[in-house]
Amino acid sequence: MFKPFEFCLPTASKNVPTSADWLHEVKYDGYRLRVERNGKRVRLITRNGHDWTKRFPWIVEAALKNRHTQFVIDGEAVVLGVDGVSDFNALHSRKHDDEVQLYAFDLMALDGEDLRQLPLDQRKIDLARLMRGRPDGIFVAPFELGAIGPDLFGAAVRMGLEGIVSKRRDRRYAGGRSKEWIKVKNRTHPAMSREF
Repeated sequence: MFKPFEFCLPTASKNVPTSADWLHEVKYDGYRLRVERNGKRVRLITRNGHDWTKRFPWIVEAALKNRHTQFVIDGEAVVLGVDGVSDFNALHSRKHDDEVQLYAFDLMALDGEDLRQLPLDQRKIDLARLMRGRPDGIFVAPFELGAIGPDLFGAAVRMGLEGIVSKRRDRRYAGGRSKEWIKVKNRTHPAMSREF
């Protein structure tokens, strides 16, 4: 029923790109997740191919409330603390599965059309339109453009966030490891010492 969509994976880097060709997003500390909706059926698929549809009901509910009945969203499943920072320990504990939301950062397909060949700028516009005025459970990732990347990374470190992901604005969505997506991690973040 669903076509297979391979995740695009960022390449680790120590430097944040500064040219106007890039956009930058905060890296939330959560689980990578693909939301696939086809009619009344929703599936939540992890990066490793696990079906977690029953695990995160709030994301499923939000997907089903959308007026569009066919889409594939790429994002990060997170539990947000009162400070708006993702809490990986709460997520990993499984005690808060009903509070898990999707931090949506890309749109791979919409209304039966594969959007992966479009540039990221266009996919971001389409994602914002898809999610405009939608219920809680899925929120669109904010992003910044160009030279502000290093400043955004500095702010992410000061706030105790995991880091940022920088992406080429004019590139298509390609499955597998990509140099068009770069992640720069906060070396003081607890995620750097996790062993699973």
